Amino acid sequence: AALANGSLEDACGTLSPGQHPVCHSDRGCHYRWPGWIGICEGNGLTRSMSKKGCSPDNSACEGFFGRLKNEFFYYRDWDGVTVDSFMELLSGYIVFYNERRKKQSLGWMSPRQYRSSKGLVA
Repeated sequence: AALANGSLEDACGTLSPGQHPVCHSDRGCHYRWPGWIGICEGNGLTRSMSKKGCSPDNSACEGFFGRLKNEFFYYRDWDGVTVDSFMELLSGYIVFYNERRKKQSLGWMSPRQYRSSKGLVA
């Protein structure tokens, strides 16, 4: 609970005034505890949970994390890499993924290009 709540509080600390994003999770017990719910309510987050036993609800997230592990994490020598260095490398990968990595399912555009083409990003 402390890890989940702390991560959510850290993420909420990056929100600009007036931002109220949707927080989607599975039905894990830590996402239904009063502490988690209180953090969501206190920061104006809309909670969204997948339906019980409905794995397709999480397929986009599962697919992303699978690609992240295959393209970024596995097959690297992480010996001697500090947590700070790891976080910097991970941030770089996420920027690459969103801004430059082309996806066939998005018409060979990056996620940012695709969202821009649909008027979903400023």
